[in-house]
Order: sequence, then C-alpha cells, then structure tokens
Amino acid sequence: MSEYTYDVVVLGSGVAGLCAAVSAAESGAGVAIVERAREGEHGGNTRYTEAFLRMKSLTEVSEDFEDRFASESGYHVDEQLLLEATSRAAGERTGVFPPSLDPEVISVFADSAGATLEWMQGAGVRFGPADTPFITASTTRFAPVGGGLAIVEAMTARAKELGVTFHFETTGTRLLTDESQRIIGLVARTVDGVSTFHTGAVILASGGFEGNPEMLARYIPSGRFARPVARGGYYNKGEGIQMALDLGAATSGDFNLFHAEPVDPRSSEPEAAIFSFGYGILVNRRGSRFVDEATGTSDATYEAITRRILEEPGGIAYSIFDQGALDVPGFGRGIRTEKAPVTADNLEQLADKLGLPAIVLAATVAEFNASCVAGDFDGLHLDGLATDGLALPKSNWARPLERGPFFAYPVMSANVFTFGGLRVDQSARVLDADGVAFDGLFAAGETMGIYYGSYTGSTSVLRGAVFGRISGERAAALRAAR
Repeated sequence: MSEYTYDVVVLGSGVAGLCAAVSAAESGAGVAIVERAREGEHGGNTRYTEAFLRMKSLTEVSEDFEDRFASESGYHVDEQLLLEATSRAAGERTGVFPPSLDPEVISVFADSAGATLEWMQGAGVRFGPADTPFITASTTRFAPVGGGLAIVEAMTARAKELGVTFHFETTGTRLLTDESQRIIGLVARTVDGVSTFHTGAVILASGGFEGNPEMLARYIPSGRFARPVARGGYYNKGEGIQMALDLGAATSGDFNLFHAEPVDPRSSEPEAAIFSFGYGILVNRRGSRFVDEATGTSDATYEAITRRILEEPGGIAYSIFDQGALDVPGFGRGIRTEKAPVTADNLEQLADKLGLPAIVLAATVAEFNASCVAGDFDGLHLDGLATDGLALPKSNWARPLERGPFFAYPVMSANVFTFGGLRVDQSARVLDADGVAFDGLFAAGETMGIYYGSYTGSTSVLRGAVFGRISGERAAALRAAR
C-alpha cells in the first residue's frame, strides 16, 4: 500500500478538476489529481467537446442565462419550501430539499463566469465567438480556441507548472472521515494495488455516471443504454457521486435524465451529431413519423426530440431529406458525422437501403406532403411554415419531400452527461441530507447536479470551470484555517 499526503486531493482531470487543482495550487496548497485514465487520454468529456459557452462576451453571460435556468429549475415546486431552504443561514439544518435548483448557486454561477474565463486566459486558454453547428439558435455562444482539448492541455500545463502531482491510472474508491465526518483522506485503487491519500480536503470532479451501465440501469427509466457521446464519457463511472452518497450526501439534479444529443450510430467520432433534422422528417423503424421535428430553433429543441428517439423501437430513427434541404444556407454545418448519407433515387429504394417498410414510408411521406401548404420558407429563422391537417404536425420548415435523389441519416440518442449529482452550496461544498456542509468535501462539474427537465445549453463546461475554481479556492483556504 502506498501512502501520500497533500493539502487538497482532486478526483478527476476534466475542466472542473483541472480548474480546481490550479486554483488550489495558486492559493498555496499542495495538490494532487487522482485520475482513472492514463496521461494523454485524461480530461474526460472535456477533451472531446467543442466546449461551447453560453456567453455574449468573454465577461458576460448570455441575456437569457438565469431565466433559462429558472424555467427549468424543477417540477411543480412548493415555493414556500424553496424559500425556506434557500433562506437558512449557512450551516443551519434545513431538514428538507425541494426537488429543484438552488437559485443562489445559479446566481453565483452567472456572476462568476466572466471572471473565471479571464482567469483561464491567464493560464493560456484563448476564447472567441463560436461558429456553432446550429443553423438557427436562441442565444449567443463563445468557445475556447481549439475546443475542450485546448482547455485540457493548457490547464494541465499550468497545473504542472504550479507543482500539482498527477496520479494517472488511479481510481478513487472511498472517502475517509474522522468521528465528526470531517474529510481526512481518499482511498484509491491503482495498477499496483491500493493507495491512501491523506488530506483535509477532497474535490470530487470525476464526472457523472454515463460510463456505468449499472448506474444507468438503476436511475434512467428508459431501460435502454445510450452510449456516451465521446470516448471520455466511458471513464465517468459515478464513483465520485457514489462515495459521497455513502456518507449521506444530498442529491441535486434529475437522476433519471441525461443530456441527449442526436448522433449517427455508424460513427465512432466524438459528437457525430445530426442537428439539421428539422429540415426533413424523422421516421422510426416502422417508417412512421413520431415527433414534431421543428418546434423551435435547433439549439433549443434537439435534446427533447432526441429523447423521443430513445423511446422508439431499437432506440433509432432516420432523418430523411430531399434535395430541397441543400438549399438551406449552412445545412451541412449541422451534419457532424463523417459517414456519407444513405441515398436513393426514389423512396422505395431508400426504404430498402434503410431496412424500412417501403409501403409505410411511402404513405408517411405522401401524407406529410399533402399537408404542406404554400408559404414563405426561411431556413435561417423560425418561419411558421407548418403542416395543415396532420395529427402530428410539423411547426416550421414544412416543405414537401419530392425532389430526388433522397438521402437519409440514421440517428440515435447519445448520452453527453448525466443530470443527477451532488447538492452543493455557493462555495461548492457538498451538503448532507440536512443541508449541512461536509467539512472538507467539495464537488464541481458533472459530479454536482444542477439540471432539471432539460439542459440549459452550453453551460456544462462553464459550470465545471466556475465551480472548479471556486472549490479549489475554498479547499485551499481550509489549509490556512486548520
């Protein structure tokens, strides 16, 4: 058994873990990062994402930032309980947590985002306005130049420069506490056996549980596995969440939901998304439409529609287009797969290539075409060009599919990250079931839960950066206080 002693131990090396480690080290703490992956593969989901940020400038969050979180903050929440839970003094027992988002946590999130990005710039990460894959969008976005990989590389270099020690191929398994439940260490499994990390502060930043089929089966009710959207997600097996739950930590976020993205199942590339499905129709294995493909802008609706795909037979759908889709400016920007579409001169041939019942597909398209009405088509904005008379309407961009050759992409629901996580306060301290913060235990990134109902787009990487930095500062401060 190997034994180590550090002021702060960080579990995970994605954006949250790296920001936590750098922040703690800059505050004078001796820091270690414990990471399941090997060096060069570390970084979790951050390594593979384009890392869009819901910002209108480098220093200001988007106009709809807090409003969007508020609109997705919970379900039929008892407002009196919410007021009670959020108005208690720090450390006071609440006795109850409404299944909803803590508005004070989101306020800190919004207020700290700009300063956090400026701080990351000081570590060598560059940011700029983002060219997103969304042809129609509801808000503004920035992104790091070079995507999430640039974050991993720059923050790893900064951490090493500050003396942070990396323990790769090491998996945290258990938190150690004293008789008062104060954190005193972390037990981890390595390729050589077991290691014990003695510390006064642990920051859990090891992602969600999208890489753990057992936890997915336990919490996600679909009964169907949705594979991680990128290789990094397979490393996220939920041990950070589980070890805190074993101590009695409180939860936050929807454990029965995950952020869903529509991807081409033929591809092994990260985020091989099909975002342009709103300009055609979606059919299931039976050859039938099952959802309104265009209820709003593509960035705001793709998640809800993708979840519906998971519910269909085989968890798959087919996005079908005619040549008219290619008239939409930037149509190809929303097709992120490297795989070629399935093409055919007519619908019967297309059905045969896709393995769909040709008669049903022909009837579906004929019914859809008959419901399309004359009007002004505008592929760059919500145009209200809707079907007329269909039991299942299409609300925008409804044009007949009649210009061959036809082409299609298979689409499945990929799991970007899980929603369920640990409840934290504004200082990223993990709370127990009575609302009291654990002494020395913090969480950041996917390990902390903030999403209910649907994902507030382009906030996950930002969440990791903001609360990673906050947790690192607070964890380092414990060293000085003891």
